[in-house]
Amino acid sequence: MALLGLVCGDRIRALAASYDDVAGSPPAWSPELATVAVTALVAWRAGPPYVPFAVIGVALAVVDSRTYTLPDAITLPAYPVVGLALAPTGELPRALAGGAALAAAYGLLWLARPHALGLGDVKLAGLIGLATGALGWQALVLAAFLGQLSGALYGLSLLLTGRGGRHTQFPFGPFMLLGAFATLCLVW
Repeated sequence: MALLGLVCGDRIRALAASYDDVAGSPPAWSPELATVAVTALVAWRAGPPYVPFAVIGVALAVVDSRTYTLPDAITLPAYPVVGLALAPTGELPRALAGGAALAAAYGLLWLARPHALGLGDVKLAGLIGLATGALGWQALVLAAFLGQLSGALYGLSLLLTGRGGRHTQFPFGPFMLLGAFATLCLVW
């Protein structure tokens, strides 16, 4: 995380300040507590090389859930940070291939329905592919599947409760990250 702060610290601080109290009320849950819990669980189950991904992932989930955007100021610098953290595992080539594969898959989804999926989700998919690809192709596929499944279940719950319709949009990044965190914690 220190490297991320060095690379674009001023931009991230300005971005964070602009998102403070977006809705005017404090969140129902503590982002700091969520960061500690997710990071500890990921470090315990997947290992220390995945800590930067966990910290960055929780930050992206919080920003996306509040603003419906995944800012490049966090997403793009996360690639080298996560890549450097995974380098000691010896699985960096497979991680890079996984990142490219998942970004390409989401890129195709974006091309098919650009109004339903944002480019931020495509960039996040590459980051998720980088992290889970280091563990193997099965982990990458499971993370992608769990992210899609959790997003679909949330969308279905909006329909069933009457809080949304077929065209209701919601931030998808938190569900993608939920799938990645579940894969990191449950599989390894």
